[in-house]
Amino acid sequence: MRFFSKFLFVGCLSWVSLASHAETVKNLYQVRQPVSAQSPEVRDQATQQALDTLILRLTGDPKAVQNPGLAAVRKDPQQIISQYGFDAGPPEVLKVDFDPASTEQALRRAGLSLWGANRPSILGWWLNDSTDGSSLVGDGQASAAPLRRAAQHRGLPLRLPLADLNEQIVATAPNLEGADPAPLRGASERYNADALLAVHAREEGGQWQAKWRLWLGDQKEAGSVQGADQAALADAVLLAVTERLAPRFVVKPGASGEQLLEVQGMNLERYAALGRLLEPFGARLQSVDGDRILYRVNGSAEQLRSQLSLAKLQEVPAGQAPAPTAPVQPVADGSAPVIAPSPAPVPQLRFRW
Repeated sequence: MRFFSKFLFVGCLSWVSLASHAETVKNLYQVRQPVSAQSPEVRDQATQQALDTLILRLTGDPKAVQNPGLAAVRKDPQQIISQYGFDAGPPEVLKVDFDPASTEQALRRAGLSLWGANRPSILGWWLNDSTDGSSLVGDGQASAAPLRRAAQHRGLPLRLPLADLNEQIVATAPNLEGADPAPLRGASERYNADALLAVHAREEGGQWQAKWRLWLGDQKEAGSVQGADQAALADAVLLAVTERLAPRFVVKPGASGEQLLEVQGMNLERYAALGRLLEPFGARLQSVDGDRILYRVNGSAEQLRSQLSLAKLQEVPAGQAPAPTAPVQPVADGSAPVIAPSPAPVPQLRFRW
């Protein structure tokens, strides 16, 4: 027990050194809703819009706001709001801070599946074609501002490249619109992101439209959107990405029953990050045996696979799993050991670092 306590303590201090690329979204329960004035009518309307934005951010489901179980909260959002106020910007917004505990309780009470704060980091290769020419959006550029605002609005941890000369040579329109991510992968390695997002945006007739592609592991998504300006286009792209990613990670407690999950190759540095990844699944620690740790979790196998892939864990095939052994009961000196009648719990899923 003394070793295990030390394991917990040091692990909690050492999570920053992990190789996991997933990020915890900051201010997940804060919504900055654009407004045109500060009148009570505008404030009330913006508060309602902020609630709808948060519901979509936490569920990834555009139909969730219509859930009958949320009728009382949507009628009186103040019951889950901790504070709000106007920010002059630009752009001018109503900043609404929702209380995480009461918000999550209300959504779960309505039977909604939730996406936790630990989400895949996304590297965005974004090429703008306008009447002024073609430009790759880079970190620190003024053109990055609407992308960052849209990412925060939709609850996505977005990273942007430096957009140096070498990257501009790679991030061409054909490469961004192509189905093969290979040309972008080499240039993306130094950013250590979980997913690649390629966007080719074009201005035509005063309107913006874009084709986008997303790669996460061996899964890919694609689509096209349009917007009145660059800010609207960025929000439309990242909204589409949210709606495609969320189904892989949302967790509905009790929907898939309990499972035993074993993770091998544990050490002091990995414990805290694993706990963060498993938090949406209501993980309860069962036992520690050397470098193996056993959790009881709520969720489907596919949800767990998607979540653990963010930390680059590999699933252990059933044929490679060690055979379960029955625990040996302690006996008095000189007596033969007695095997307990019930075998040790057998995990349904096994992963290793």
